[in-house]
Order: sequence, then C-alpha cells, then structure tokens
Amino acid sequence: MSEANPTGGANHSSVSDYLAAERTLLAWIRTGLALMGFGFVVARFGLFLQQLRVIEPGAHENSYGFSIWFGTGLIATGVILDIFASLHHVRLIRQLNHGESAFARPSREGLVLAVFLACVGVAMAIYLIVV
Repeated sequence: MSEANPTGGANHSSVSDYLAAERTLLAWIRTGLALMGFGFVVARFGLFLQQLRVIEPGAHENSYGFSIWFGTGLIATGVILDIFASLHHVRLIRQLNHGESAFARPSREGLVLAVFLACVGVAMAIYLIVV
C-alpha cells in the first residue's frame, strides 16, 4: 500500500507526519516573530532619524514618518502570520487524523508572504533612497 493515498481512503499517518507538521508550525512562528522584531527595529529607525535631526538642524522635518508605518505594518504582518499558521496547523492535523494526505498544491500562505515581503523590501529601499 502506498504512503500517499490520492483517493482519500483510510490512510494512517505516522508519527513523523505529525512531527513534520509541528516543525512547520514552529518555523512559521519563528518567521512571525522575526517579522515582529524587524518591524520594531524599523519603527525605532524613525526615532534614530529624529535624534539625528536634533544634532543636525538642517535635516528634513518629517523624514522619519514612514518608518513607523512600515514597522507597525511588519509587526501586524507577523501577528497575522502566526494566527494563520496556527489555523493551518489545526486544519493539517485534522486532515492527518482523518487519513487525508493529498498535498498536491504549493503553500499559498508561503507564496503570499514572499510576495508581500518582496513588495515591502522594494518600498523600504525606495524610502531609504529618497530619505
């Protein structure tokens, strides 16, 4: 009997399947925490620019405003990512418990996150060039 049963029949999942699902959940949680930490650093970058303005009065008045929004957006993205990772993990464990093992599609969440972070990276690069 094959390990992957595309017909959705009674296929028993092994312990390694559950452990792999848990490792995946932990990787998503680490990614969410990294996004939150990076968002905090980006938001505090605005404070650093504000302190530079005190030292050098000729600097732009509001050159630090966007970093707070970028940072807050990254923190919110990290929180949302952790919530979605938890929901995905619960759904995956439920599928494993019911013997469903059809993993024929790529990770939609991973692809959305990669595209979002690429857009944020481009926006931040443009912001740093302009400022």
